[in-house]
Amino acid sequence: MPAMLRGCANTPSLPGSTGRSDLEMTATATPNAAGSAAWADTLLLSFAQAGYLRAEPAILQPAEPFLDLSGEDIRKSLYLTTDPTGEELCLRPDLTIPVARDYLASGRAGQAAGFSYLGPVFRYRSGQASEFLQAGIESFGRQDRAAADAEMLALALEATAAFGVRDVEIRTGDVALFNALLDALNLYPVWRRRLIKDFNRKISLEQDLERLALATTATRSEYGGVLAALAGSDRKAALAFVTDLMSIAGTTHVGGRTTAEIADRFLEQSTLKGGALPREALAALKRFLAISGNPDDAIAELRALRAEAKLDITAAIDQFESRIGFMAARGVDVKQTRFSTAFGRGLDYYTGFEFELHHRGNGAEPLVAGGRYDGLMTQLGSAEPIPAVGFSVWVDALTRIGRKLGA
Repeated sequence: MPAMLRGCANTPSLPGSTGRSDLEMTATATPNAAGSAAWADTLLLSFAQAGYLRAEPAILQPAEPFLDLSGEDIRKSLYLTTDPTGEELCLRPDLTIPVARDYLASGRAGQAAGFSYLGPVFRYRSGQASEFLQAGIESFGRQDRAAADAEMLALALEATAAFGVRDVEIRTGDVALFNALLDALNLYPVWRRRLIKDFNRKISLEQDLERLALATTATRSEYGGVLAALAGSDRKAALAFVTDLMSIAGTTHVGGRTTAEIADRFLEQSTLKGGALPREALAALKRFLAISGNPDDAIAELRALRAEAKLDITAAIDQFESRIGFMAARGVDVKQTRFSTAFGRGLDYYTGFEFELHHRGNGAEPLVAGGRYDGLMTQLGSAEPIPAVGFSVWVDALTRIGRKLGA
């Protein structure tokens, strides 16, 4: 057995370890993983030296957390089965959620703790292997968010360097800035939810902004009375109203939608029917989403927008600026970092800093990707919010490029 595999088997790990390391099992089963061993050895060593314990969560996981957090659309990509009790299980499609679940089940939940991982994940990808290696780091419980964010980016850059890939493009964003802007604009809740959904799902915000800028009048006539009754309602009132209607009808679901989903849909239509997105809000959103480039320049543009539009987004900008300072202190060349207010990773659970590392000329495929996801731990069952940030490394992609570069 290679020395690297022997070392991994003895690395301290979270509860739930499968005994035999994931890398050991994968390396003996797939030549591609075995070919990555030397680089992966360096990668794991750098993670260990940075103080991150090895986590080895079970390969078979409950499917519910992945479906809840990523939506039913992910179902077609999962490898699913059912246990004798009827619980739906899946081969883990990534390692962030399994590592987080093991942390919450351990005695360290709520405390500052960091974990690294390297192992196979399973997800259907058209034209590509459905089993592939994923490495990464997850950091839980740190209150110094800006410093922790900067550390993740610095360690991600070390990960690409471990594979001999140094010419990388750093793309960053911050969904917390977008959320702060929406709060400052004091939009109708349904508008806010819709714009956040667009941002997280990478739907074209520009197209939706144009739709929201126009008063919506074309609505199915049979719903006109319901929409009129909901005009001006908040979400709680809308849910109560629709619940009453469905109780009278003797049903709790229509076309697979729950009462809450139907209420949200009616409330959205009622709000859009009642008028257009305010012109000032539309102008602020468009100006905000156009900010892109050097982080220092972006900070100046954001402060100018805050002052001119009289928006209460100072705290989010200060957090962004603090992170940039910690990035520079960690040796990250900030001037070579590309920031965009419109950048998002397409996952609902991110709450702040987001980033991707790309090899120049490698198209849209990231080599490393991650960010802050402070809301995930409560969604997974934690009674109290726990700060969390991390990243995943696409080992096969890095190996491929490393070989091309002759590393």
